[in-house]
Amino acid sequence: MLESIIKYQKSNKPFYLFSILIPSWNNLAYLQLCIRSILKNSQKPIQIIVIVNEGTDGTLDWLMQQDEIDFIHSKRNIGICYGLNIARSIIKSEWVVYVNDDMYLLPEWDLELLKEIERIGHKEFMLSSTMIEPLETGNPCVVVKNYGQHISDFKENDLLKEYSGLKRNDWSGSTWPPLLMHLDLWDLVGGMSIEFSPGMYSDPDLSKKLFEAGVRLFKGKGSSLVYHFGSKSTKRIIKNKGKNTFLHKWGMSSNTFTQFILKRGEEFNVKTDIQKLHPMILWKDRIKKFLSS
Repeated sequence: MLESIIKYQKSNKPFYLFSILIPSWNNLAYLQLCIRSILKNSQKPIQIIVIVNEGTDGTLDWLMQQDEIDFIHSKRNIGICYGLNIARSIIKSEWVVYVNDDMYLLPEWDLELLKEIERIGHKEFMLSSTMIEPLETGNPCVVVKNYGQHISDFKENDLLKEYSGLKRNDWSGSTWPPLLMHLDLWDLVGGMSIEFSPGMYSDPDLSKKLFEAGVRLFKGKGSSLVYHFGSKSTKRIIKNKGKNTFLHKWGMSSNTFTQFILKRGEEFNVKTDIQKLHPMILWKDRIKKFLSS
């Protein structure tokens, strides 16, 4: 695998506020929009690192022509877990931000996260920005407002005029991108777990690893916003059975962890803590584990 991976470091600053990791798999138009939004709407110095899987749609050629965008190219699709992990060696910030390539980052997304970092005053936390999505999916963490489901119908100007009115209260249970954590925490738990390759359920697994390491602050920032077109790459892959992997690894379902321990989507008020789960919940998880064996 390593023989097919090449690193390209073009960034010219020795240090950045945030290092953004963007996995991308033959999704050039969305990647270009994502990077344009970062360059246009960020207030602080940002290192951009793209993990290019294959790149046969013109992604590799385009990145070769760009200045100051770092990237890692794998000739075959190594997925999110391996991709994010190999990017660790070229990070130039103490704060790692993981972003999907089908996201458009809105103005002051970075300032809002920075203010929260300064308010917290330590390293032991995970933060997520809040996604604006075009369709209602029942996700309690997002704001639903349709500014386009595809680039072809993306209403960027309308979004930029109206996004400030879409801010919401902070919420509990950060597990998915855009997510931010300190590089020391990333190293402490070993980054992404490769048993979840190519990546399904690797996000809640990362949160669970942090929880096991003592982290109790998992917070979504309602004032740090991104627009999410929605799973433009994951719809094309053969998905791993991450739900079962999580269950067998941790002895509880991902839903149990995110809903009853992290309380994902509930209005944020206090730090997450160890919860005594109802026996019925644990019994259901044991049945699920047996049936999935």
